[in-house]
Amino acid sequence: MLIVIALIWLAGTNLRIYRQARFYQIEEYKSGRYLRWLFAQRDRWLPTRPLIAFAAGIVMSFILAEAPGEFLLGLIGILSAGAAILPPREKEVKKRLRRTARVKRMLAAAFILAVLLLWAGFALISILPNMVLIRYFATTGIGFLLWLIAPLLLIAGNLVMTPVEAFFRQRFIRQAKKNLEEVHPTVIGVTGSYGKTSTKLYLSHILNGRYKAYPTPKSYNTLMGVCIAINNDIANNHSVDYFICEMGAYVPGEIKRICDLTHPHIGLVIEVGPQHLERFGSLENVATAKYEIIKALPPDGLGVFNWDNPHVREMYERGYPQHRLAISQTTDPANPPVNGPRFIASNITQTLDGLTFTVTDTQTGESERFQTALLGQHTVTNILMATAVAVYEGMSLRDVAWQVRTLQPAESRLVRQSTAEGITIINDAYSANPVGAAQSLQVLGMHTSGRRLLVTPGMVELGDLMETENQKLGRTAAQYVTDVILVGEKQTAPIKTGLIDAGFPADHLQTVETLAESIAWYQGNLKAGDTVLFLNDLPDTYL
Repeated sequence: MLIVIALIWLAGTNLRIYRQARFYQIEEYKSGRYLRWLFAQRDRWLPTRPLIAFAAGIVMSFILAEAPGEFLLGLIGILSAGAAILPPREKEVKKRLRRTARVKRMLAAAFILAVLLLWAGFALISILPNMVLIRYFATTGIGFLLWLIAPLLLIAGNLVMTPVEAFFRQRFIRQAKKNLEEVHPTVIGVTGSYGKTSTKLYLSHILNGRYKAYPTPKSYNTLMGVCIAINNDIANNHSVDYFICEMGAYVPGEIKRICDLTHPHIGLVIEVGPQHLERFGSLENVATAKYEIIKALPPDGLGVFNWDNPHVREMYERGYPQHRLAISQTTDPANPPVNGPRFIASNITQTLDGLTFTVTDTQTGESERFQTALLGQHTVTNILMATAVAVYEGMSLRDVAWQVRTLQPAESRLVRQSTAEGITIINDAYSANPVGAAQSLQVLGMHTSGRRLLVTPGMVELGDLMETENQKLGRTAAQYVTDVILVGEKQTAPIKTGLIDAGFPADHLQTVETLAESIAWYQGNLKAGDTVLFLNDLPDTYL
């Protein structure tokens, strides 16, 4: 019976390891971040029901201590262990575990560690007095302890496999480097606190009007993500003229590593802002990380900078590389500053049909009227960045304007669609920065025919600015929305404060625990002519 009890605890431990792997993966296998998440709430590392089930089994054993009986104790142990390891029902799963080769190796190592620890526990039990009650308590205690440390076993499994992963990682990187050297496209690196994915896709679309451009898919912007793009899609494809590589970073050095692999000839820096400030610590650290893409350019390369962002403008003014282009949507094209932006957008108008604006090349004096169905004034900056590269690479401003007419929004970035019931849905689930959030609310405010519902879990990873920026989001939202649903009580508290401070009616504000609840509410309460903005969507670690 003791073996059965131990095996039940082992099964529960391995199940818990498997379920925790999803959160570990969301935190990108960063053990420190995962542990901070795990221990932030007691019910994550020590849920109530398993603790009660374990304690109840111990208490029942004491109550029946005078006539324990091996079978009765075993039955209590089995029922107690079974109740403890039964996994809780998951509230909402937005991002399921990707069962990659790395995950499989990590899980296998963690499972083996669990078996070895249980075996060691039984070795310890074998030297205890041969009394049923003592051995029962020892077996149950070891089983519960094993289940409790399952998250640590997951981390240990990852650490054990580190040399193996390093071997596969280096082999994958070498393969990507070789493939890129053989195809030898012009590499364009795109970075910034936000706007990377949209700019990358806009540039690809524009360049494909004359050339063959390939952008890294979706939001692939890590070293391994870039390697996957190269090895899967660029290898042996000698028709690719331009490889447009999105480069993201959570700490200084990550962009440099991507540049060491790809050797970009053109580098774009779009924005430096507070997104991921929690990880970087300061805006100066963010700027340092983004500038790595410029430092990696050859002397004859091209740097493209957003003049409107002071941190990016400072990069432009450093004077490297020799060929530099800046863009702006706030500068007067009739009176541009000396050595200032070359491509300037003016006369910007926005309706629900999209954006129109004039782009002036201050070097040639040429101007073209641009028109696009895209929304959000920040989109103008992204289009200007792409325009600068395309013109530098030989396309005319008129050809660029023609391509811009058929631009499509990036996935979950201010995408508008209508339901069969006539409700307009604005999907801006990837907008996690203050600038983009404010622009999205302005777009929502342009819908004047019915109710305007904001659904948001707020913004995270803004460091010390998180509470301030979320309060500001609440005050801004009060200007444009008629109804608000906040997803998650804790992290949205500052938004609620901002809304109430701005005089937003409390009876039009509610807080729910899951995104599914907000969807159910709007489906049951809104009608044709109403609009819903889904602003940001946090990973499962914020549930």
